[in-house]
Amino acid sequence: MNKTLCGTLLAATLILAAPARAGEHAHGDAAVARAFIQEVLASQKAYGRKHGQAFFARLAKGQQPRATVLTCADSRVHANMLDPSPEGDLFIVRNIGNQFATARGSVEYGINHLGSSLLLIIGHSACGAIQAASGDYSLLEPAIVRELDGIRIAKGVANVDGVVANVHHQVGAAIDAFAAKVEAGQLLVVGAVYDFADDMKHGAGRLNVIDVNGETAPARIQALLAGGGQPHVAR
Repeated sequence: MNKTLCGTLLAATLILAAPARAGEHAHGDAAVARAFIQEVLASQKAYGRKHGQAFFARLAKGQQPRATVLTCADSRVHANMLDPSPEGDLFIVRNIGNQFATARGSVEYGINHLGSSLLLIIGHSACGAIQAASGDYSLLEPAIVRELDGIRIAKGVANVDGVVANVHHQVGAAIDAFAAKVEAGQLLVVGAVYDFADDMKHGAGRLNVIDVNGETAPARIQALLAGGGQPHVAR
């Protein structure tokens, strides 16, 4: 057997033997699931050792998250890009398309009962829910269709434009629900796009704030975030 063929067979063997990573495994692969749960348990054990008993004792006393975060369920969007220590600080609510209506009870709990003073609604680049909602999704599973029905964007719209439009729509829905708190200065509603694909051309991986209390003009957004201007609801 020649060296080239040996090398090819060895490479193939290593690929087949290596545990599958995100983006490389087949759907519905039980072997991947078994391997990954072992990774999860090992990571969780290391996490526990790193933080120690005092850390968990503080968490056990309760939570007072400064922000309720409504974001997409996409696996590429996670709290560690917002806060290096999100435990007890971010009350996170997730669904496809970061929709307020389908998660209203959870969002209301974070704001009305846990006392969050910031509602941060985050869309993201390359969003599958936006891609689906901008086309014909009628043949998908009925439960998914019902969720996608809440995303009101134009058919055929570019993904990033649909993401931006959806964030504005969700911010508007949240403002309608919490207008009294926003007008009283008790709640700030912020819409943003986590742009890991650099579709907005401001830098890959950046969180671009596009809406604050219904204000979308960049100058007004900067003023509101800096503490200038009134925290009124934009009409």
